[in-house]
Amino acid sequence: MKKIERRAFVCLALALLLAAGLAVFLVKYFLDGGDWASSAFNRHLYDSSGVLSSGTVLDRDGDVLSEVVDGRRTYYDGETVRKATLHAVGDLQGNIGTGALNAFADKLTGYDLLNGAFGAQRGSELYLTIDARYNYEAYQALNGHAGTVAVYNYDSGEILCMVSAPSYDPLNVPADIETSDRYKGAYLNRFLSSAFTPGSVYKTVTLAAALEEIPDLMDRTWTCEGSVQIGDETIVCSGTHGQQDIASAFANSCNVAFAQIAVELGEEALAEHTERAGLTDSYSIDGLPTAKGSFRFDGITDGQLGWAGVGQYQDLVNPASLMLYMGAIANGGRAAEPYLIEKTVGALGLPSLPHFTTHTGRLIEADTAEALADLMANNVTQTYGADRFPGMDICAKSGTAEVGEGQTPHAWFAGFLRGEETPYAFVVLVENGGGGSSVAGTVAARVLDVIVNGY
Repeated sequence: MKKIERRAFVCLALALLLAAGLAVFLVKYFLDGGDWASSAFNRHLYDSSGVLSSGTVLDRDGDVLSEVVDGRRTYYDGETVRKATLHAVGDLQGNIGTGALNAFADKLTGYDLLNGAFGAQRGSELYLTIDARYNYEAYQALNGHAGTVAVYNYDSGEILCMVSAPSYDPLNVPADIETSDRYKGAYLNRFLSSAFTPGSVYKTVTLAAALEEIPDLMDRTWTCEGSVQIGDETIVCSGTHGQQDIASAFANSCNVAFAQIAVELGEEALAEHTERAGLTDSYSIDGLPTAKGSFRFDGITDGQLGWAGVGQYQDLVNPASLMLYMGAIANGGRAAEPYLIEKTVGALGLPSLPHFTTHTGRLIEADTAEALADLMANNVTQTYGADRFPGMDICAKSGTAEVGEGQTPHAWFAGFLRGEETPYAFVVLVENGGGGSSVAGTVAARVLDVIVNGY
């Protein structure tokens, strides 16, 4: 009898282990099945050179960006469009990790939980949210400079434009891509995966903090004589602005005024508002993580805090996070989280479920966002020139970020459009481009004009 009991116990234990193993497998299958199906070890999905041989990538209008023809993967006919969409679509060698051919391979194979990789030979149609024409215009506007341009709908979350440069033609990879400075960082998606000195675009955060923490801010004035001494640091301004209120100081992008405001706020308040703005967070865009920004406020001198408050010192900002912050200002404090996959259409012709829009937490208080938006609109009318942006209610901030002695500054232009028909936030960075308004602002104007006015 005892022998039978022992055997029963062993059988029960084995059954429990089997059930546990099955449970673990099912969990892994639900979580990682797509990665298994799209693994490069599945030779029926990849050709002999390791290129994904199923699935089609299209833009939001249905223009084919990459497809398989006669067993070979190819791209859009136009070379410039291929370069402009490379970091969204991906390359044949798998060097661009953010490209759809690599990051969304499971969706291109047509994998789903019920059918596995059935129909993988044909694959799925993957529609991206980007518009190839907008990317084309943005890439052309960068005019050979390294940098990034992005525009997204802060109501829905759709990324309409995402360009990173330098780029290259995936069908004709340059022989010197690994050695030439011309292609330095070409594999990197600068919008998602990099962080840069922000310069004066960061003054939007300093101003948001001041609007909440300094009660008499709108009644105050600051005098700019071209520089100010704060501790051991001489804060140099781009001009001599004389006496100015906060609106004029913001429109003039006055380092003297904003360095003094940063010191008055103190390191704790500036750190709190920077973190609240999401500039130190990493976002996930359809599973693609963005780089975190970084700032140093603890234990620094007043002079260093002054420089940090105008977007210099050790400040680093990710362009995607900055764009989301612009969207939050436009949208009353919260912005739609961005996404790149519009939909997929499987081998059986069935579309995926519609995208469900999610929003960030509160990045800025609603009344602060409204006041900041008005001040950013004033920047355009007072400094940048509203005629450069026809038919647009635009709010913006430029930045000219010093990045080292002997180097041309980075040019930034970030902001958003107001209005139910134009819920667009944008960011432009031209590395070593020069003046923010003149250089990056011109890039933004060209791209936004195409999006809004169709030119």
